[in-house]
Amino acid sequence: MKPAPVKPSVKIEDLQKLDIRVGTIEAVDDVEGSKKLVELTVNFGDHTRTILAGMKQEREDPGEIVGRQALFVVNLAPRKMAGLESHGMLFDLGYEDGVTPVLAVPESAVPDGTRAG
Repeated sequence: MKPAPVKPSVKIEDLQKLDIRVGTIEAVDDVEGSKKLVELTVNFGDHTRTILAGMKQEREDPGEIVGRQALFVVNLAPRKMAGLESHGMLFDLGYEDGVTPVLAVPESAVPDGTRAG
């Protein structure tokens, strides 16, 4: 793989607008009628959220990530997809570069809801 060019610079204030947190994936459910989407139920310590992720074709068994911690953007405006509403975005690594995606995960377990940055 040849790394993509670095994107244009942003100000630290722009980066600080993103609320990136660790959450534990409690359930992965199929989104009927969608070729890509699965529905994640994610625990952020003080609440759970539904987050849709386009990983159905990326993993033989998307359910293998149940119980795993990962990074999520939690302050995106809710977005309706395939008739369901997503309340955040899963961070993964590799998709944009054509590499089989993997989860962006903490080095070791941390409390759900822990912020990145």
